[in-house]
Order: sequence, then C-alpha cells, then structure tokens
Amino acid sequence: MTYAITQTCCSDATCVAVCPVNCIHPTPQERAFGSTEMLHIDPATCIDCGACADACPVDAIFPVDSLSAPQREYAAINAAYFADKEPEPADHGPNFHSWGEPVFDRGLPSDFAPIRVAVVGTGPAGMYAAEDLLLHTNAEVTLVDRLPVAGGLIRYGVAPDHPATRKVGDTFARFHTHPRVRMHLGVEVGEDITAEELAAHHDAVVYAVGASADRRLGIPGEDLPGSIPATTFVSWYNAHPEVPADAVALTAERVVVVGNGNVALDVARILVTDPASLAGTEIAGHALAALRDARVREVVLLGRRGPEHAAYTASELLALTHLPGVDLVVDDHDPRTGATIDGSVAGAGGHEKAALLRGLPRETVDWSRTPVPERRRIVLRFHSAPLEVLGEDGVRGVRVTEATAEAGEREIPAGMFLRAVGYRGVPVAGLPFDEASGTVPHQGGRVSGMPGTYVVGWIKRGPSGGIGANRTCAAETVGTLLADAVAGALPAPSRPPRAFHRLARRRGRRRGRG
Repeated sequence: MTYAITQTCCSDATCVAVCPVNCIHPTPQERAFGSTEMLHIDPATCIDCGACADACPVDAIFPVDSLSAPQREYAAINAAYFADKEPEPADHGPNFHSWGEPVFDRGLPSDFAPIRVAVVGTGPAGMYAAEDLLLHTNAEVTLVDRLPVAGGLIRYGVAPDHPATRKVGDTFARFHTHPRVRMHLGVEVGEDITAEELAAHHDAVVYAVGASADRRLGIPGEDLPGSIPATTFVSWYNAHPEVPADAVALTAERVVVVGNGNVALDVARILVTDPASLAGTEIAGHALAALRDARVREVVLLGRRGPEHAAYTASELLALTHLPGVDLVVDDHDPRTGATIDGSVAGAGGHEKAALLRGLPRETVDWSRTPVPERRRIVLRFHSAPLEVLGEDGVRGVRVTEATAEAGEREIPAGMFLRAVGYRGVPVAGLPFDEASGTVPHQGGRVSGMPGTYVVGWIKRGPSGGIGANRTCAAETVGTLLADAVAGALPAPSRPPRAFHRLARRRGRRRGRG
C-alpha cells in the first residue's frame, strides 16, 4: 500500500522534510518546486510509513486503498507525475535518502541580543515569517492585524467547504500564544498608528498585508447593481467584518462569472452547492440563509482563452465533476474548444487540464431559454470575453464575444455578474508602491530605501502562488532581515519594548491580546 496526495495539498513541503525515502516531489531544492499545482508521492518508492500524512497541515495525504470515490483519481495523478522520470540513484544509507549537509541559513549568533520584529498581517505569509523567526532565532515578535480575528486569507479567503485547507490555520494559531509573541488585533497601520511609529518601536517591520483589492475589467456596466467583484462575494460568505450581510442578493437564475482560476471555481461551486451540505461548515449565517432562498440554477464561467490555458488547478476542476446534483457542461460554441479537448493528452503540460474535460457533455447552449429549475449546472464557456454588462437599474445580461470575429457577439441573459480576474495589492501608508505591479519595490524582501522594513507574500511578489508558496517567500525575506541584523544595518528602536503595546491598546479599535 502507498500513500497519495490529494486535492487540498498546500505545497508547503512539510511532508518532504519528514519523508525517509525521498519519494515526494518536487522538493524545494528542485527547479519544478513552486511551478506544479501540488506535490506528488512516487508509488514505486513509498514505503507506507505514514510520516507524511502525520506532518501534513491540511490533511491532504491518505493511503491509496482508503481514498474515497472522488479521491481515487489522485492515485493515478500521483503516479503519472513519475511516469516518464528516471528514478534518482539510491543512497547507501539505511533509509535511502540523500539528506545532504545540514544548512542553518536563517539564524543569529548565539550571543546576539534579541531583536524586536513587528509582522503586519496574520495570514499565511505573515505567519510563515513569524514562525521562521520564532523557531530559528530568539526574536521577539509583535503581530499586528487590522481585523478583529487573526488568519487573513485562511480565515476570509478559503471557501467554507474546504475545511481541510483551513486546518493550516491551526498550525499558525499555535504561535499566537508563543511566549515571545504579543498580538494586537483591530489595529491598522496608517490609520490607528503610523508606519513611523511602528518602526520606532521595533528593530524591523515585516509587512504581510496581501493583495486585498480586485482587478477591474474596464468594460461598460461594470459598476451596475448586481455586478460585483469575487473578492466581495468571497468575503461575504466568509463573514468578513467589512462586508455587510446585504452586500449580495441572490435573486438571479443565471450568474455569469468572468475568470477561470480557482476563485472563479470557488464562487461557482458555492452558488450551486446544496445549502444543506454547507450547513456544517464555517460559512456565514447570512450567506447560508441567502443560499437557501437563492434562485440561482446556472453559473456560466467565461474564459478568454481555451481550456488548455485555464488558470484553475486540475484538482479544483475534478472537485466540480463530483459535485452532487450539479451538471458540468462545456459550451460547444467555438470549434477550437472541442478540438483541443479531443486532442489533449493527460500529463502533457497545460493540455492535461483540457484532457480532464474529455468526458463532460458538450452543448451549444440556447441562451434564450431560462435555466431548468429542477437542475443546477455550471457551464464552462471558453474563447469568450465580456464586452459589456447590460442593464439600467441592475444587471440583465452580459454581451460577450462569440466563436470567431466573423460570428460577432452574443448576449447572455443574466441577473448577476461576478468578476474573478485576480487580486491586486493596494498602497501601504508610508511605503513606496509600484502601481503597475501592485507591489512594494524590494530586494530580496527588503523595501527599497527603507532600512529595517520588509515585505512578504502577495504585496511582495504579486497575487500568485497558494498557501505553501508563502513559506519559501518568507524564508527569503527572513533571511534578508537576519543578514541585515548581523551586519548591523537595522536601525535601533527609539522606544522601550512595552511602549508599543500600550500605544496599540490605546489606539486600537478592537482590542486583541497584548
């Protein structure tokens, strides 16, 4: 019996570190790490020890013979990754693992005085940075978050029907009560305290504020009532304190979602999932009540390019194919879509995603007909871009491109329009900002022209990469910070250690632990 990694893989490589036979790839030392959608276990070398399953923070690893019916495809997915690869030469040690020389590249000299580091943001990027500092140094860490609940993207960005993914938050939460941590919630840098005040109380400040804004399409009608960004919809069903319960109205029978990344699939899935199956999750009460009364029967996912270029992961698409009571169909309006699917080969780069669509029904959809009330379905419409959101007092349809330039355009009647075309960083008060990329300029995480100031996560590298990508991102930033500390390049704080905690308690809108 071997193990397999399944849908909820976060790719933070904790499993790689504990595997005694080096059967999980790609590893952080391999070029492919960070470019694959998930990690994979080689069934030919797995020895069934279970160490990876014990270490996995998101419960993504199971014995192959215990996989549920929807998960059984992952046994083949794991094996296919190694199908055309030559096995690495085995070491002569007792556990066949070439460990290499130990490297301690993030640490401080033993006689180095503790440094005070503030981490702004308690999402994955900020907590990986805090974890790195706490485990490898004697640093004292101040966690600051503008929201009343810690967690960032884990708490307010992960879909409620993905509880295993949310479990990584438990790993981070153990550091909230670490003896060298002080946490202040409901404190916003730039509003309650200034960046200069924060820096004056710490040796270094790490900003892990993410990318909280949505990207716009720049098309007419984008701001009509009923046209909302996916960021708002996701925050709404996750009970984000800054999004009111009445921010979303689910009165439409058909919803058009532009985008084909994982967020687009998340919102489509939530819209058509049986609300009874969401009742046991952490979904917001107001969202569950609205979904129970919702009229949504059809969600159309618009993709500007073909299925081979879809941005969603194969695992998230597979999850849609197993959604109870929901039909998944491909709009056959463009001959290029069917040709790509029929000519795709599993495991062949981007065409692997197209191959996953091979068994789905295809249909030239008659958009003049209203959705069938007895069924719910998701329509994947590739090679189609939105041109205009139609309506006067609210959304009544979306004008989109048709198969070819000769065929022109088509109107899809819809009562709601969601744009899921990506996130974007927003300027941080007191820091430089690159408007083109939506990031803070930096070198290895060090903010340009601001000694002692650092960035990590999406505000550093842009909105790309999942939860696990923040681990290596944080390692780089913390490495830069510690190198600066050893070199004496950090400006010394001008205020005593406890002064900031008194300031944060006085200024904070919602008091956290201090």
